[in-house]
Amino acid sequence: MRLDKFLSHNGFGTRKEVKFYIKKGLVTVNDEVIKNDGFKIDESLDHVVCNGITIKYEKYVYYMLNKPAGYVSANSDLRYPTVIDLIDDYYGNNLFCVGRLDIDTTGLLLITNDGVLAHRLLSPKNHIEKEYIAQINKSINDQDVLSFKEGIQLEDFKTRPSQLKLINNNDMGSLVSIIIDEGKFHQIKRMFNALDKEVINLKRIRMKNLSLDPQLSPGQYRRLTIEEINSLIGDSHEIKK
Repeated sequence: MRLDKFLSHNGFGTRKEVKFYIKKGLVTVNDEVIKNDGFKIDESLDHVVCNGITIKYEKYVYYMLNKPAGYVSANSDLRYPTVIDLIDDYYGNNLFCVGRLDIDTTGLLLITNDGVLAHRLLSPKNHIEKEYIAQINKSINDQDVLSFKEGIQLEDFKTRPSQLKLINNNDMGSLVSIIIDEGKFHQIKRMFNALDKEVINLKRIRMKNLSLDPQLSPGQYRRLTIEEINSLIGDSHEIKK
C-alpha cells in the first residue's frame, strides 16, 4: 500500500495533508524517515509512525458501546453529541453505527467499519433478533403479550410476530423484555402506543447473539473479542485467532 494512502486510511488527514507530513519528514517507516509519499509499505508488517504516533493497521474494527441517553447514533450532528465522539482509541474516520438507537434509548450499539457485516445484520430479509428491556407506564396483560405474538397493526405496516415478557410489576407500571427481528423507526414505542401504553425508558441488551457487557457503564466501550466477531460474521467470513 502507498504510504500516503495508508496514513489517510487511518485518519491522519486527507491525501494532501498526509503528503505534507511526509514531505516535512514527520513520518518514519521502520525507524527510517520517508519523504516519498508513494513509498510502498507492507501494512501488516512495517512499523509506521506519524507525528510520534505509532499506527497499527486494522482493516476492520468492531466496538461494543453502552450507549448513554442524550447521544445520537450518527457520525456528526449540529445539536447533539454523537456516539462516534465517544470512541477515542481509533484514528480512522470511517466508523459508523450498525443500526440506530433513539437519542433517549440506551444500551448495546455495535460500531464498526465493516460494511458487509453491517448490511448482513441490518437487511430486513435476515430477521436479526434484537432484545430490549423497557419500563412501561402501565401494567401489561395477557392480551398485550398475545398482540405482540400475533403482530400489531400500526399506521403504515403490521409488525412481525415478536415476544413480550413481564419481568416484574412496579410503582411505575411494568418492567418487560421485548424481542423483535425487525427495526422500523420508533417501532417498540409505537407498538406500545398502539396498546394505549407508553415506554418510559428503553435499553437494548442484545443483537443477534451479541449481548451487552454488564461491566460497561453508559458511555463506555470495548473491542469485540474474536469469538464475538466470528459469531456475528458467521463461518464464511470467520476471522481466525
